[in-house]
Amino acid sequence: MAFLTEITNIAIYSILGIVFMMLGNFLLDLVVPCHFPTEIKKGNQAVGWLSAGSFIAIGLILRTAIMSPSTEAVSESLASGILNTSLYFVLGVVFLILGYVVVSLFNKRYNLNEEIGNGNVAAGLMMFGIFIGLALVISGVIS
Repeated sequence: MAFLTEITNIAIYSILGIVFMMLGNFLLDLVVPCHFPTEIKKGNQAVGWLSAGSFIAIGLILRTAIMSPSTEAVSESLASGILNTSLYFVLGVVFLILGYVVVSLFNKRYNLNEEIGNGNVAAGLMMFGIFIGLALVISGVIS
């Protein structure tokens, strides 16, 4: 019986993780003023790097959000675990987006959004690193 419960939990959290991963990437695509799928089809490597960084960052945040309640040997219901995961995910993505906005606002030497839209790979790599760094910090706060 416990084995079946574990398999069910794995399936539920995996599906939830995939949905949240897509939702998080969609939300970031709304903030970054270029459409990820269109730019990637055009071969915009800057958007490719930014998108890869966002997926990794969201994955790190999700991993921590899913694991966070269970690391404390707390006995909780599946519904409670999903609710906590959802809340931590939303907060994590909000702070990830805020991080992007803050970097864009405080960077006065060039327009980061424009550089990424124009395919500046250095700008895309910079955002890749910023997203990963932010996700590590956010994950540390969640856990």
